[in-house]
Amino acid sequence: MGKNKAKQTTINNEVSLNGVGLHTGKQVKLTFKPAEANQGYVFVRTDLEGNPQIPADANLVTSTQRGTSLEKNGVSINTSEHVLAACVGLDIDNVIIELNASEPPIMDGSSKAFVQALEKAGKRVLNADRYEFVVQDVISYTDEETGSEILVMPSDEYQVTTMVDFGTKVLGTQNASISNISQFKDEIACSRTFSFLHELEALLEHGLIKGGDLNNAIVYVDKALSPEIMEKLKVAFDKDDIAVKSNGILDNLELHHPNEAARHKLLDVIGDLALVGTRIRGKVIANKPGHTINTLFAKKLSKIIKMEKRNKVPKIDLNACPLKDVNQIMEMLPHRSPFLLVDKIYELTDTYVVGVKNVTMNEPFFVGHFPGKPVMPGVLQVEAMAQTGGILALSTVPDPENYLTFFMKIDNVKFKQQVVPGDTLIFKLELITPIRRGICHMQAYAYTNGKLACEAELMAQIVKQKKED
Repeated sequence: MGKNKAKQTTINNEVSLNGVGLHTGKQVKLTFKPAEANQGYVFVRTDLEGNPQIPADANLVTSTQRGTSLEKNGVSINTSEHVLAACVGLDIDNVIIELNASEPPIMDGSSKAFVQALEKAGKRVLNADRYEFVVQDVISYTDEETGSEILVMPSDEYQVTTMVDFGTKVLGTQNASISNISQFKDEIACSRTFSFLHELEALLEHGLIKGGDLNNAIVYVDKALSPEIMEKLKVAFDKDDIAVKSNGILDNLELHHPNEAARHKLLDVIGDLALVGTRIRGKVIANKPGHTINTLFAKKLSKIIKMEKRNKVPKIDLNACPLKDVNQIMEMLPHRSPFLLVDKIYELTDTYVVGVKNVTMNEPFFVGHFPGKPVMPGVLQVEAMAQTGGILALSTVPDPENYLTFFMKIDNVKFKQQVVPGDTLIFKLELITPIRRGICHMQAYAYTNGKLACEAELMAQIVKQKKED
């Protein structure tokens, strides 16, 4: 179930930070920039022609080896989770993340530097409602092979608990929890990535970790250090000497928390679940989490949320007095019978509109459209949604009777149910982006009999009518 609990947010000003990519070893500049409402988190590759964009979307995950990688149209972003966790942890809904390389800088291996940068940029409230997925039932995903499991259950807040057990004496079993996302900054953000010595050897052998040093990764020593391994590590980390501390980690690092590994896994869960694309109100419990199961669970959640949004019929009382009746609608729209295809408006805000059409056998199009089995033409369903959207668009001007709205583009049209005489169509149209320069971009839905009948993305332009001399 979705709920508009609060307004969406973005950052006030752009802010940049520089560092080294963990896996490429290359210098990279990352810039956070303010974004419009409903844009979410979008990565932009400024080093490539056309500055291609990669949305933070679970369905774009292509690899989870040593981090979560996204790809769209052949363009990749690697190790996205630490940046995304910082955005969620600071309650920021929309931000542009520009990079001049394929991965963000690793910094100290945590989200701390990104949190500091975003705080420096400041936060701004946008004039758009925040959609929040309110968990009603337990949703889970299990990897039978690894024993990893992640689930979300109903809760009044977004809460996360992680439990890790790597079967090693040096690390043992650890747990970490937050009961409110506001705890992320102080309790989780500084928790650094970690690796076991045997993993590190393999990564170095295959050239997969070029930007790492002992300041951005905790290394747990789970095997004896031979002189040969010691020499390799000295070269890899450019150190004159390396030793193992009493707590079983390589030196030059002090743990921020005894359970820092579990806290970092919690950080990763938050970053990976940011790929769902909306806020979650529920308690997440992750047993032996990792990027693979995190992102598979995010895909499952994303699909459930998408279906809920599509099938969420607006709750209106059809017997109640409408906000606008057909006469008031005709004061705003130029359409008249038989082409006026919306009868009433029940809700109208700055960002969405809800309207209704009662489909009767007297509709003129039924005369010729399958007379033996009357069905409302799909193009007229789209037109009816567009007229309802016209009410939303024209409500932004002081004299709507002097304006017209013209189609510019129709995308992603899908018809799900037949609409027949006796049906009541309920339309809901929401702004995808704020209206700018008269351009209105909307997501449109039409429902009948409690189900989605039609959906489309509509773009129209508000144009002032020229007065005749």
